[in-house]
Amino acid sequence: MTNSTIKLLRENIKKFRNKKGLTQEALSELCGISCDYLSEIERGKKTPSLKRFLIIANKLEVPPQKFFEKN
Repeated sequence: MTNSTIKLLRENIKKFRNKKGLTQEALSELCGISCDYLSEIERGKKTPSLKRFLIIANKLEVPPQKFFEKN
């Protein structure tokens, strides 16, 4: 993935999490990942694996392709 794609992914994870009214702690618990790991994803320090990304998308109830669209 390019840097711009990763940036878009992390921004949209945060945007969709906020739209659902979830804290990082709540979403990380739903996804079975640590809050620190989710925070690192949203800050661009880590990139989730495909498996983790699909879990996050599923828990946020957002189709995966929506994370790669600019708004």
